[in-house]
This record gives sequence, structure tokens and C-alpha cells, in this order.
Amino acid sequence: MNTIEDIRARVPALAQTVYGKPLVYLDNAATAQKPVEVIELLNRMNSGINANVHRAMYKLSDEATNLYEGARERVREFINAPARENIIFTSGATAAINLVAQSFCTRYLKSGDSVVVTEDSHHSNIVPWQLACERAGAQLKVLHVDDNGEWRMEELDTLLDERVKIVAAAHISNVLGIINPIEELISKAHALGIPVLIDGAQGIVHSKVDVTALDCDFYAFSAHKVYGETGSGILYGKEALLDAMPPYMGGGDMVGTVTFEKTTYAPLPLKFEAGTPNFIGSAALKPALDFAYEIHNGELGKVVEESEREIVAFMKSALQEMDGAVLYGNVENKIPLFSFNVEGCHPGDIAQILDKMGIAVRTGLMCAEPLMSRFGVTSMVRASFAPYNTLDEAKYFISSLKRVVGMLR
Repeated sequence: MNTIEDIRARVPALAQTVYGKPLVYLDNAATAQKPVEVIELLNRMNSGINANVHRAMYKLSDEATNLYEGARERVREFINAPARENIIFTSGATAAINLVAQSFCTRYLKSGDSVVVTEDSHHSNIVPWQLACERAGAQLKVLHVDDNGEWRMEELDTLLDERVKIVAAAHISNVLGIINPIEELISKAHALGIPVLIDGAQGIVHSKVDVTALDCDFYAFSAHKVYGETGSGILYGKEALLDAMPPYMGGGDMVGTVTFEKTTYAPLPLKFEAGTPNFIGSAALKPALDFAYEIHNGELGKVVEESEREIVAFMKSALQEMDGAVLYGNVENKIPLFSFNVEGCHPGDIAQILDKMGIAVRTGLMCAEPLMSRFGVTSMVRASFAPYNTLDEAKYFISSLKRVVGMLR
């Protein structure tokens, strides 16, 4: 069978109750729930195949290494990277972006240069570049968004010049849910020889990512947003750039030879994977991406696509019609993610009462304070849907929200 209920049956966390109510989990942009295939592998490795990867000459380590490197190959295949050497395991998108901001900028960013970021970026795609610019004496430039939350692409031509060493942009805003025109941005930057990093924390979940077709220079994402384990993530990088960049950290497994006089480094991808990796969390990326592929392709993929289309249409209409509600990022090209405020109701109060109704949503700055300031607010309510969420859950959310607003006004 190919139904949303079939998907839900494979995600055990969705069957629980909260305060006696069935859980309606709408915080998927922060962390997605895991399918049973991921949970089973995590349990199997933690309880049995628990041995450090690489170098060892015994069966348990071989099994763990095969699972770890098998996940690397699955990532390569999933995003259509040219080779396994392009795939660096990190602790998440944050670590991946920091790796580039530190290592790439150490090699290429100098005093008087600049870095361009987008106004809709997560703090993880702002602060690392600020730190890099401070170290180098460089300038951070910003591509702003309009009142709808869409990039002001006309600004890009004025921002890009020979002093810009890298552009770092969000594939999909974690606050607005807008699918950004990254293809156009990459093309414009590359016309001037400027590399581009894409923060794909949301993009990897809601878009078919083909890094070869995109021609992006770096792509970063976290495992836990795409049904995997926390503390694991990916940096994709073009091989020539990764080769030219100095190591981000030193330690075991990233070295060739070590003497007190000089150290040589291991080839890619190990050059950027110092120390014992999160081999269990990283190995779990394979079943996670297998699950992601299955629910977005074939007959099941069509069911998910139609379900998400219905949810987006319903949620946009319901929030637009709600008295005093303001929906941010109210555009056509968006994922089922909805950030809003309701006049006369504090976002935190809304979330706390919704929780008592079994509904989990996110509030606050959502690690995007500059974007909040752009819209003149200090907090929003965010309801973010995954393929395992249903239209009935969306309807329950709206009816519950109306009850909450009635209580607070």
C-alpha cells in the first residue's frame, strides 16, 4: 500500500500521546522523527557492531567500517556527487559550514575581501562567516529579502565583485519555507569566478538535490532533519577546493605521516575527519536516505506530493482568513512550513497551550534573528510539516489554534 498512513506506521514516535492527546508533531524543520529502519540500525550498532572504524584488523571493526563507508556512498548517490572523496562527514550542517568558513577562508579570504550571505539565513550560516571576516579583516555583505521574504535578486549584481571570495546562501529558509532561486545565484556568482556554499538543512528534505547539476561548490546538511540521527551531517565539496583547503582540525585518521618536524595529511575525505567519528550516527544516514528516497519517488512519492500540496493550500488559506493572523513568506514556491503571528497573542503562549492539545510547534527567533528584525518581530510561531503529517492534522491544528486565540484574547 502507498498511503501517508503506511509512512506513519513506520515512524514509531508518531503513535504516542501527549497530555492524553494524540501527538501532532509539527516541528519537523528542527528535527524529524525516525523511521523504524533507522532505529533498528542504531540499536544494532549500539548493542553489537560497536567498534572504531578504519585501521583495526578484526571483524567488528570491519563491519562498522563497512556500514560507515556504505553510508558515505549512499550520500554520494543521493545527491549525485561525482566521487566519495567529495563527501565529508561532520557533526551537522553547522559544523560543515564552520569547516568551510574556517578552512576555505584561511586559504582564500584576505583583508579588504568580502563574503556575501543571505538575509534569510540561519545563524549557522551567518556567525561562522562573521568570525572569518573578523579574522581576515574582511567585510560581510548581505543579500536582502523583500516584504514577501524573497531574495532581492536585483541587489546581487551590485554585491558581487572581484573582492567577494564566497557566497553562502540558504536553499530553503527555515523560517519562511521559501524555495530560493539558488540556480540563478550560483550562475551569477560563477560568472565572476566566485564559489558558492548552499546551506541545505531544509533543502535536502524537501528538494531533489543534484549537486552536479546545481554546480554548487559546497552543500551542507544535517542527518537529523532528514530522518537520521543527531550529531551527524555532511559537507559536500568540489574536490579541487577541498584539496586546496588546509585541514580544519588535527588528530587521528586525518594524517599521512607524523613527526615532530612535519606532518602530512591523509587524502580526501579523511583529511577533514579528525578523531573518532560519530560512526554509528553517520552509518544511520543510509537507511534514513533510503526512507527519504522511497517516500519522494514512485507511486508513494506522488501520494506525498499531493498530500503536501493539499496541506500547503489549506494552511495558507486558513491562516490568511484568520482574524489578526500574519503569515510570513506567503508565496507560491514554498514547502509545508508556516511561520506566523496572531495579533494580541504572544507566540510563546500560543505554543504552550497548543502543547496541552498535543500539538508540537516551534516559537522564538528560530536562530534567524536578523530575519526576525527584518519583519519587525522578536518571535514567530512555526508549524513545519513532514511527509508523514496529514491533512487531518493540519485541520486539527487550525481548529486548535482558533481555540487558543479565543482563550488569549
